[in-house]
Amino acid sequence: MTGQTWSRREFFRRSAVAGAVVLGGPALISACTSTSKSGGGDTLANARSAGTIKIGIAGEEPYGFTDTSGKVTGEAPEVARAVLKAIGIADVNAQQVSFDQLIPALNANQYDMVCAGMNITAARCQQATFSIPDYSAKTAFLVPKGNPQGIATFQDIASKNLQLAVLSAAVEQGYAKDAGVPDSNVAAFPDQNALLQAVTAGRAAAAALTDISLKWLASKNPQADVEVTPGFDPVQNGQPVVSAGGFVFRKADTTLVDAFNGALGTLHQNGQWVQIAEPFGFTKDNLPAADLTTQKLCAA
Repeated sequence: MTGQTWSRREFFRRSAVAGAVVLGGPALISACTSTSKSGGGDTLANARSAGTIKIGIAGEEPYGFTDTSGKVTGEAPEVARAVLKAIGIADVNAQQVSFDQLIPALNANQYDMVCAGMNITAARCQQATFSIPDYSAKTAFLVPKGNPQGIATFQDIASKNLQLAVLSAAVEQGYAKDAGVPDSNVAAFPDQNALLQAVTAGRAAAAALTDISLKWLASKNPQADVEVTPGFDPVQNGQPVVSAGGFVFRKADTTLVDAFNGALGTLHQNGQWVQIAEPFGFTKDNLPAADLTTQKLCAA
């Protein structure tokens, strides 16, 4: 849950549509200011007053991306729109940055929340505040059709000395390392399309990502001779890792986080979340378990 944009060219092509501001990387982070920065004071109050809030996305389908019509969409932006409307914020203004710049740009006040399906991890919790878990997802592999190497886990990659493709700055690289996959066998790529190309060209035996992302990728590329393995929970330190994603905020924005969490919890409970998320490949099975909390995930 966690990827980058489809391509750098796509960043700049999409910047001309939908009024979306596109950032290319660290050198451009100072280009815009967030709702809180421009208005001063409480971010929630300022966003309610302005009727809009600035969000960050990374261009990873189906989590948060700009579609061919120029609309910023995906599971996270659409869920955020419903939640924000419920707490008195009518609209969103999105900026697209590379995945590894999502939290730095947030903390630099370029926008007020991240809507990118970002995996909740202990390291990220040190840098920012996460919402309650928005969804949970399994890890899977994109492999050539028929899965000729019989890949099911990261341990399979390690024991068979296979090449693995991952997204830059994504959690799957850490899962591979903990499973004993040598660094020399792991290649990091900038976007999902590059993962697909690595597998179809035989440069990697598999690509690792959430099953949601890989199923979406495979469905959008029916001509590719690939398939997605069954989802599983990776193992770290002998324990299965439950992956869950959420929305991300600056640590100081406690009133916004509290209001957002209350409305997001309501969406989970009343069935509206499933209606919003289903078009993006999510099901009711992706709703986080009741005992899966941000505190647990941040402490893991």
